[in-house]
Amino acid sequence: MKKKVLFCATVDYHFKAFHLPYFRWFQEQGWEVHTAANGQLELPYVDQSHSIPIQRSPFHLQNRLAYMDLKKLLDKEHYHFIHCHTPMGSVLGRLAAKSTRKKGTKVLYTAHGFHFWKGAPLQNWLLYYPIERWLIRYTDVLITINGEDYERADRLSKERASVHYIPGMGVDMKRFSPAEDKEKQRLRTKYGLTPQDFIVLCAGELNGNKNQGMLIKACAQLYRKIPNVKIVFAGEGTSRPFYEKLVRQLNLEQHVQFAGFCKQIEEWMHLSDVCVSTSRREGLGMNLLEAMSAEKPVIATENRGHCELVKHGVNGFLVKPQDVNGLADYLKQLYHKKDQLHLMGKAGRSIAHAFAQEQTVNAMEEIYTTYMDQAEKVMQHA
Repeated sequence: MKKKVLFCATVDYHFKAFHLPYFRWFQEQGWEVHTAANGQLELPYVDQSHSIPIQRSPFHLQNRLAYMDLKKLLDKEHYHFIHCHTPMGSVLGRLAAKSTRKKGTKVLYTAHGFHFWKGAPLQNWLLYYPIERWLIRYTDVLITINGEDYERADRLSKERASVHYIPGMGVDMKRFSPAEDKEKQRLRTKYGLTPQDFIVLCAGELNGNKNQGMLIKACAQLYRKIPNVKIVFAGEGTSRPFYEKLVRQLNLEQHVQFAGFCKQIEEWMHLSDVCVSTSRREGLGMNLLEAMSAEKPVIATENRGHCELVKHGVNGFLVKPQDVNGLADYLKQLYHKKDQLHLMGKAGRSIAHAFAQEQTVNAMEEIYTTYMDQAEKVMQHA
């Protein structure tokens, strides 16, 4: 029987964004790669994709059907590894694997940022912490991507699961290598922007957690002093209509652009001057890592993920959540101090090397390899 691995997540785009290098690695080792998630994407390095109606909300009724579908799939396929990602993907995946785990299947879970963290709302602790504390008993390996989560997972585990830290999901340093000035201007022309524009990029899903309204309000303070400022939001999401309305209310239509989902996000990174992330919660912050790799200074709100990437005053600045004035002030500072902007960009790429895709893939290969010898147990019970 060929050895099989299943990657489970809420939506299949998560795999496209973060996991293709791992799919390829498993296939190179002779493994069959399966995915289980909501969606119909055709992904490279995948032998079989299984569409499972997993929903983000833990209260959605379809998650019961998703659990039943997952359990049937696991009982049928006899996977050697199951690697769970995203909150609901990990909850349903680990619950569905309870019986097959007894036969030797190894269950791994990567926490891309626990929903309970230092300073999180009480409701998060009351809902998500007990769930994770309960599910740890059905987890063989728990992988974290920031220091705070690693320490909490280690205490949570109490040796029931093996806890590991990896440096994020890995940034492609080649794809996001710095662009020459000539290329930067070419891209600006392509997207209808001018060499004189001061372009602030904010990449990511448009939702309440990403908190893009903070940047829009900062722009309302900026445009009178920096009339050539342009805020570009690269991403889609449920909050887009709300943010578009806010832009109209503040008369910022000439200064804020919604670029939508951008397949070639590296082009937007290259043409920008500064990159901003205003998230309330972040496991690490892939958008910041990509910007740092492209030698862009970054301004970010203080949270556990951002604080691992941004060295205040070195490769960018950290601001308190909702500190609109502070965000606007740092943007003005970088606009007027081009030398500082340039030096911070250089420092950012230097820091990003520690989070390069090669580093993360190597770390995950070590974890996977540790359990590969134990995979034979599944074959014996199949």
